[in-house]
Amino acid sequence: MHTHMTSAAADNAAFFAAVACAQRRALHSFFDQHVIQESEGRYISIDEGDYDALPMTLIDRVVHTVPGGLSDEY
Repeated sequence: MHTHMTSAAADNAAFFAAVACAQRRALHSFFDQHVIQESEGRYISIDEGDYDALPMTLIDRVVHTVPGGLSDEY
């Protein structure tokens, strides 16, 4: 039996996979993790600490943010 995934379902799957990746990474980072829409149905997660300041081209494509899980405040 073949299962055909609609484009909406594939888009949701890609989004939730990127969110899951961002959530895992946030647990071990001081920086926020952002899910960026690369193109229709394609998402990536990035660590804010990888950039000095996020350029507007990335900020405009942020669709979800997970706060960093580590804190250096004591």
